[in-house]
Amino acid sequence: MKNTDIISQFFLEHELKFAEGTVKRFWIVLRQFFAFCPKEYGVVRASDVRVWLANLDQSGKAPATICLCLTALKSFYRYCREENLVANDPTVNIKPPRLSDRLPVYLQRDELTRLKEMAKDNLRDRAIIETLYATGVRLEEFINIRLEDINWDDRQIIIPNGKGKKGRIVLFTSECAERLKEYLGSRQDEIPNLFLNKWGSPLQGRRLHGLITGYAQKLGKRITPHTFRHTFAAHLAEKGMPLPCIQDLLGHDNIKNTRIYAQLCANARKKQYDRYQ
Repeated sequence: MKNTDIISQFFLEHELKFAEGTVKRFWIVLRQFFAFCPKEYGVVRASDVRVWLANLDQSGKAPATICLCLTALKSFYRYCREENLVANDPTVNIKPPRLSDRLPVYLQRDELTRLKEMAKDNLRDRAIIETLYATGVRLEEFINIRLEDINWDDRQIIIPNGKGKKGRIVLFTSECAERLKEYLGSRQDEIPNLFLNKWGSPLQGRRLHGLITGYAQKLGKRITPHTFRHTFAAHLAEKGMPLPCIQDLLGHDNIKNTRIYAQLCANARKKQYDRYQ
């Protein structure tokens, strides 16, 4: 079986397990690996994988990117091993690079206020910023929200296909509801998506990134749509919401991924303490 055939089979078997964004990233990684290492998947050796990872490092790829690449390759070869397509897994003894302990960037409350003020004259942009912040959803979850997913009475949004194809319910504030209704009231269409681009088609991730980048430049701080997810969680932690509740709202499988926001709060408190001592 050729590389392209087994890769297609791998994704077909995992279509319910992987999120759409994961599929796209893994496709790119596997295509790049086999372009760099022009061998059939069954004869790839651990040394081939190590040379590839070293090349990624020398080309300036971030440790997180290299970890993602290795994760994709490990997942692929784990599948091959389970299906008895290879005798040995060339990735099994390869460890990912150590990631730094950098904490996620999030918006301070005054920065968030300034950002909202910048978008106040654009109903759509103002609603986008408010919804990203109020719900804490991931980018792909956000752009796939449909009007039918919204429960206005209880201020809830159903996320039917979150990360790992897991559904959950997120909440939104009364201010967010007000911004959304103002924006939706300005539309003259029957498109089911919550947000549209300026040409009247469903908003895509690339356009959303560009929109946020434009406001980020005015703010003077590098932010992305995902920054609002960090901001949402950090602000809830600052207010004392229990971590298991934040975990549910974020859709984290493991509470270890949520504990980082408690660390953000501890760092913020220490900075305040140092300032007044």
